[in-house]
Amino acid sequence: MPEAKILVVDDEKLLRWSLQQNLSKEGYTVISAEKGMEGLGMFKEEPPDITLLDIHLPDVSGITVLQGIKEINKDALVIMITAFGDIQTAVKTIKLGAYDFVEKPFNVDKLKILVAKALETVSLRKEVSQFRSQLSLKYGFDSIIGRSEPIQKIFELIKKITKSDATTIMLQGESGTGKDLAAKVIHYQSRRGDKPFMEINCTALPETLIESELFGHEKGAFTDAKAMKKGLFELADGGSIYLDEIGDMKPSTQAKLLKIIESKMFKRIGGVKDITVDVRIIAATNKNLAEEVKNGNFREDLYYRLKVIPILIPPLRDRPSDIPLMAKYFINEFNREFKKNLKGISKETEKYFEEYQWPGNVRELKNIIERAMILESNEDFILPEHLPIEFTSKEAAFANARGLDIKIPVGGLDIEEVEKELIRQALDITRGNQTKASRLLNITRDALRYRMQKFGFLPEKP
Repeated sequence: MPEAKILVVDDEKLLRWSLQQNLSKEGYTVISAEKGMEGLGMFKEEPPDITLLDIHLPDVSGITVLQGIKEINKDALVIMITAFGDIQTAVKTIKLGAYDFVEKPFNVDKLKILVAKALETVSLRKEVSQFRSQLSLKYGFDSIIGRSEPIQKIFELIKKITKSDATTIMLQGESGTGKDLAAKVIHYQSRRGDKPFMEINCTALPETLIESELFGHEKGAFTDAKAMKKGLFELADGGSIYLDEIGDMKPSTQAKLLKIIESKMFKRIGGVKDITVDVRIIAATNKNLAEEVKNGNFREDLYYRLKVIPILIPPLRDRPSDIPLMAKYFINEFNREFKKNLKGISKETEKYFEEYQWPGNVRELKNIIERAMILESNEDFILPEHLPIEFTSKEAAFANARGLDIKIPVGGLDIEEVEKELIRQALDITRGNQTKASRLLNITRDALRYRMQKFGFLPEKP
């Protein structure tokens, strides 16, 4: 690490001078203090990358200074300088958070190696901190896109969860609705945000492997267990674990998960020692777990343990007003990635987006935007002709329904039956949404309701 700053706190003037001379030659900036409180003050004013701290100081104990440094910055790296034979005290400082210790008289070359290793640790910690800051920005509250009432309610609920100590959260919704995004926002905007976020898809792995992934295993626990392995629960201690598609978890694993929730303890596979963890469990599923419980596929006790704070994320088709906002969000994202300057979607495309049923939800919308921006690079807007076949084929069906390509059969037809069938099709396509159905048929909503009543789709007025 170039130009790293090192603070030396020691009452021996010659030692301070020697360290300053030797460490300066390595390209480090060295500052020093003779007394403990003086060193602590310098740490506050000029935070160093590493502190070399003598245990025995003329005014206060080096242990007291170490504790003061850790109160200022719990991640500060401190190397203790101890007298020969003072191992017991040195071990105590390690327990209090010291990085390592050296005994007087020490070899300067060995100390340089120890300082270099410590600075590598500092560099790695800074990179991790920067990465976590980026994740915190990426999964901020503003990444939840939408102004519709359902999304605003979810937004407010997530904000409350991030301020709480809730340890079990259930996310429900169709595939592609954004459950994984909600889970990451909950984690990175909470006090656990600087701790690990571990995730696993409960469908992707067989039962034997998923237990090893979640709980870890001891060496020799099974044929391929050639070394001890920590599981995701152990690695996520202090943070969160995201269990995607928990509805597919096997009963035996469900039982072990229930035990962790209740006791906060588990054993590695093949292990005998209880391991205690503090983990927030965020479970997600696209299944109706209440039905799965009735059918005997999911434990009822686990279901209610997980459902302390349920969040139901609605499908995209139920919040059409959010679609233009989300489309614009993804366009901006891909503009940055593809070095483009697309302005948005056309009014015609927006109309098709609002009428489409979005079986793949938000994930499908993102994929369609990405596809259009990759393949159609010479347009300012995404146009209907840039959309995939499911949009154009539906448009052809709408055109036929609007009478743009209807041929009267030789035997004739009943015009009212044709009109009734068109009304029925429009209501089926829009799932009974009268506003959308009237738009498909290019008539007013009142005109649609008149015909619905005429053909028996609405009860007659008394």
